[in-house]
Amino acid sequence: MNNQMIINNGDIVADNWSIVAKDADSVPEGENLVLPLALWLQNQNFLETRKDIGVWFDSEDLPTADLAPALKLLPLIAINFPVFTDGRGFSIARLLRDRFAYQGELRAIGYVLRDQLCFMKRCGFNSFVLPENADLAAAAASLNDFTEYYQTSVDQPQPLFRRI
Repeated sequence: MNNQMIINNGDIVADNWSIVAKDADSVPEGENLVLPLALWLQNQNFLETRKDIGVWFDSEDLPTADLAPALKLLPLIAINFPVFTDGRGFSIARLLRDRFAYQGELRAIGYVLRDQLCFMKRCGFNSFVLPENADLAAAAASLNDFTEYYQTSVDQPQPLFRRI
């Protein structure tokens, strides 16, 4: 377990999950582990019943329909943003929420910036790991930077013209 603080559902809380490195070749001992997708797939049969295991998707990993039933059982799915210019995590989040009806915690990890949090929330993220030096109070407040949106999204399924 780490000592990092995160934003979860708008609140600043202690992170009780540990990310397992992408190059790990076995599931380490412990609880509340977030495994890379490939490692989870290799061990899925004996991990499916554990409620203390999550999965993280890298930007090149895509959720597929055949994985959807197993993914729905996970308490946490994290999506890695390896660099600022890689926005594939936004699409992965939308797929998980919209197409595969994932209801658990959806966490943004990696290169996560305060300026993107509001838009990440619109795609379905509800948990955010920011850099250690980030002002978490200001970042949590930025989740509400905008009060009205025209387009539909995970957090607002109807467009503005249908709401007025």
